[in-house]
Amino acid sequence: MASFPPVRAVERALDLLQCLNRQPVSTLDELYRATGLPRPSLVRLLQTLIGKGLVKHAPQYGAYYVTSGVLALSSGYHSEPRIIEAAATVVDAITAAVKWPVALAVFDGNAVIVRYSTISQSPLSLLHSSLNMRLSLVSRSLGRAYLAFCPPDECQIIVQSLRQSAHPEDQPVHDAAKLQAMLEQTRAQGYALRSKDVRPVSNTLAVPVFENGHVMASIGLTWFSSALDTDAAVSSYLPRMQEAARDIESRLNAMGVGAPPAASRTAVQPTLRKRRIGLQKRVVRSPGNAANK
Repeated sequence: MASFPPVRAVERALDLLQCLNRQPVSTLDELYRATGLPRPSLVRLLQTLIGKGLVKHAPQYGAYYVTSGVLALSSGYHSEPRIIEAAATVVDAITAAVKWPVALAVFDGNAVIVRYSTISQSPLSLLHSSLNMRLSLVSRSLGRAYLAFCPPDECQIIVQSLRQSAHPEDQPVHDAAKLQAMLEQTRAQGYALRSKDVRPVSNTLAVPVFENGHVMASIGLTWFSSALDTDAAVSSYLPRMQEAARDIESRLNAMGVGAPPAASRTAVQPTLRKRRIGLQKRVVRSPGNAANK
């Protein structure tokens, strides 16, 4: 909690911006009803926001609307911190309940990369840390859970890129029939497991995390093979992991615009053109050095 009173003028300005964001144009009366702020205060705030290039006035309509300048306010906030913010407390709760570590991974060119992990909260882990670990899309469960649920055209592009990889864990990509069977099985069952050829001392159960029908990340729970067989682990933990993925999706939706691109808003005059919030294109980079372990 802050040790000093909030700056009321800042609170009012932010409340006003939020109201302006809810519809293409807003009249002074609409803003007054939505914010409860005195009209003279609203006018002063609007004039200040206009001066900062964040709002414009359409006098012929007696209305105000936000400009593209507001995009700069969120330019430093990208998908990764957003997904971490949505997922952290959810996966923390899993580890608190079952003790096994859980990781969150996102797509990164020719692999997935771990961006959040509960290893530090788990008494049952083989690794000191898995943060920033790059994991194969075709051999590791977190990668498989992501790749299998990509749109077909995106999946094809990623697979073509992986065929250029020299990493041993990416070599299954060259057996098209087995790769296709693995992807189809993963889609059908709704989860992925690690290849039996990779680190058999443990295994990971991973599920995709969606937003508006588009896969955004994957989460995986890891256990010791000596402590639990695969069937028992899936039976015990799959419902919890799938519930967690749905919870993260709900949190992402509640946080606002993500993927896919939101529909643009209808213009009311030439200067109020459609504004479309675009999802950053996924760029498949040349394979780098994968620090898979």
